Amino acid sequence: MSEAGSNSRGAGGPGGRGGSGGSDGQGARGVGGKGQGGNRRRNEQGRERNRGGDRQFSQAAPSQRTRRADPARLVAFEVLRAVAAEDAYANLVLPASIRKHRLDRRDAGFATELTYGALRGQGTYDAVLARCVDRPLDQLDPAVLDALRIGVHQLLAMRVPAHAALDQTVGLVRAVIGAGPSSLVNAVLRKVTARDLDGWVSELVAGLTDATAIAALTYSHPEWIVRAMRQSLVAHGRDVAEIDALLAADNSAPVVHLVALPGLASLEGVLEEGAEPGRLAPGSAYYSGGDVSRLPGVSTGTIRVQDSGSQLVARALAALDLGDARTGTTERWLDLCAGPGGKTALLAAIGQDTGVHLTANEPVPHRAQLVRQALRPLPEDSWTVRVGDGRDLGREQPDRYDRVLVDAPCTGLGALRRRPESRWRRQPADLVSLAPLQRELLASALDAVAPGGVVAYVTCSPHHAETEAVVDDCLRKRSGFERLDAGAALDAVSIGGALGAGHGTSAQLWPHVHGTDAMYLALIRKTP
Repeated sequence: MSEAGSNSRGAGGPGGRGGSGGSDGQGARGVGGKGQGGNRRRNEQGRERNRGGDRQFSQAAPSQRTRRADPARLVAFEVLRAVAAEDAYANLVLPASIRKHRLDRRDAGFATELTYGALRGQGTYDAVLARCVDRPLDQLDPAVLDALRIGVHQLLAMRVPAHAALDQTVGLVRAVIGAGPSSLVNAVLRKVTARDLDGWVSELVAGLTDATAIAALTYSHPEWIVRAMRQSLVAHGRDVAEIDALLAADNSAPVVHLVALPGLASLEGVLEEGAEPGRLAPGSAYYSGGDVSRLPGVSTGTIRVQDSGSQLVARALAALDLGDARTGTTERWLDLCAGPGGKTALLAAIGQDTGVHLTANEPVPHRAQLVRQALRPLPEDSWTVRVGDGRDLGREQPDRYDRVLVDAPCTGLGALRRRPESRWRRQPADLVSLAPLQRELLASALDAVAPGGVVAYVTCSPHHAETEAVVDDCLRKRSGFERLDAGAALDAVSIGGALGAGHGTSAQLWPHVHGTDAMYLALIRKTP
């Protein structure tokens, strides 16, 4: 639901420069002097500018500008403040803020593009602002800095006339922060208008020779993530030259992926509302038409928002032929790290026709409640939610489950386009801190799986330290296990059957290749 309302053509920040289809009427409603509607021209990038070399829009004093906060920009500002001050997730805060301010579809799309674009582009935009502010950015009021980021994204990456972006951003600051800071914002954004985005990037990277530093500024990623992604491409058998395409894909505004729970829902209603059939996962659809919660089936949970990569790894586990060792038994399935319940619900729906009972384990009580909500459309006797530490389950229930999903906690480097704030929160130390947990959870799953059963180890990260290193370390200490061909398993459940995600026995999906999150899958069978 996080991308509801975003325009699929939207820029989303550096690396995708098309801009939002959002409203330049945001400015037209609150800016205009006489005749301004006919007194515009477009520069070579297609952005509208005032006619005349003296740029009258930038000469007006803040006191002469609008004094109100445009609702769409106010939504973006509120979300950025919540992300910065409360460690909130934009995809959770944004829909609530849109509803609170009662934005229509057009303004909701504008607010969505502005929010996610400012978050994605933060690294590059802060580098631009550092050239335009007369003090270190950490000495600015954080609220002022967020407002400046909103202004910069409008000026450099959206189809908003410069005068409208400037006027409305200054008006926002006057309304919610104060008149004094509005003068600073006015002066800084006037300096930003001196160049377009390509011009600023050229200036920022001038004189740099390190390819990682250049890519970090060009595509607005921390340098350590650029290095990590380069290494990940090589580790999974891809050309390191794909790094630019991968980083650019992180900055694109993703289309919402939907799935109809098998046996419980049909896609017919959402297709009638403008969704398109999914191209990778069966029973899926793509939607870019606005508020997903209004689509039929979403409120009841039978139609769910779920990335196609997540759908495919769940389907691959469910579809595996376990052979004669498990024939004739009623299967027990386990989702070891179930919250918030998306893959759990899909697995349970797939298994209901054959009488599967699914146990969903989640250690955090409020997330366990989310899992219960996700499973509510299914018969209550077909699932159980266990609140407990997944690391204990293998010891407590050894050799019990036929199929075990370990959707391990990870850095989330594979979902940066959907959670753009994560790129600024995560640190290299997170890889070190998560490593023991990932290994302990996989070890527990290997204990819990029955002879002849299969464990799927999944992460939403392509980083070697969270993928192959974890699986190799766990299997190195054990006998009686074999790795299955995960790439072939994904192909078997995908539309067309030729994803090309396999490398060795594992599989890795990519945003720039498959249009999904960067999901990793390893399949491990306990020999009978």
